[in-house]
Amino acid sequence: MQRLALFDLDNTLIDRQAAFHAWAEEFVTDRGLDDKALTWLIVTDAHTSGSRGPFFAAVRDAFALTQAAEDLWQQYRRRMPELVSCRAEDLDALQQLRSAGWRIGIVTNGMTDNQQGKIRRTGLDALIDAWCISDEVGIRNA
Repeated sequence: MQRLALFDLDNTLIDRQAAFHAWAEEFVTDRGLDDKALTWLIVTDAHTSGSRGPFFAAVRDAFALTQAAEDLWQQYRRRMPELVSCRAEDLDALQQLRSAGWRIGIVTNGMTDNQQGKIRRTGLDALIDAWCISDEVGIRNA
């Protein structure tokens, strides 16, 4: 019998919170915002699930930005894959699973380009057999 291990991506295999925090710090610095803005971004992100579109509309409104929410979201999607990382011990554990004959997959919510970018940027693509991204298949896991 083939053994299969499925993992979530964000905040399981990669540290999405740390990447988001790095993005938020850049965002605040680039726009000359203060520490209250950074706190607002982090707290609001923590209380937001699902599509990021409404989050970026709230960001635009909260900071009276002239840039379209869609543009903010696109910039975020391009930048986040560059900010993510995997812990070395997690990469090692995945390699050990593969060496023991396990098949490994990732099942994750999110936009296809963004999630694939994270998988490739971290080197997870070389350690797993397949991935399923909610945007790509038109469903959202719970």
